Amino acid sequence: MTALYIDADACPVKQEAERVATRHGLHMFVVSNGGLRPSQNPLVETVIVAEGADVADMWIAERCGPGDVVVTGDIPLAAKCIEAGACVLRHNGERFTQANIGQQLAMRDLMADLRAANPLGMQGGGKGFTKADRSRFLDALERELRAAKAGR
Repeated sequence: MTALYIDADACPVKQEAERVATRHGLHMFVVSNGGLRPSQNPLVETVIVAEGADVADMWIAERCGPGDVVVTGDIPLAAKCIEAGACVLRHNGERFTQANIGQQLAMRDLMADLRAANPLGMQGGGKGFTKADRSRFLDALERELRAAKAGR
């Protein structure tokens, strides 16, 4: 049965994902290291994992599989979930796939190296999360959950 996994630390679309999952009658796991207010929705399970690097990511990667949908901005986690057979979406609705995950990992590593070297005073951060990003996410999540339920 299809499940929805949310990498909840710094996830701007938890409420939107809950509405879509509820409409589809799907179980949703909201996974974090803590600090989240649990949902009263019986379809939503808040999972608080132990403190530590990538503990929430490991919890999701160990459980997701074919037919599941994972929402994350974490590229290494996305790679593990794709390998497990899950569909993976960014918070802005972009889909991680077998075809693009290698490039995404390489770009992530390159940017980390550039930030570490700081050759031109590069600062971290990216563009802000917009209403258009939220709308694209909702469309993409709806499409992926329908496909997953249909057995794709």
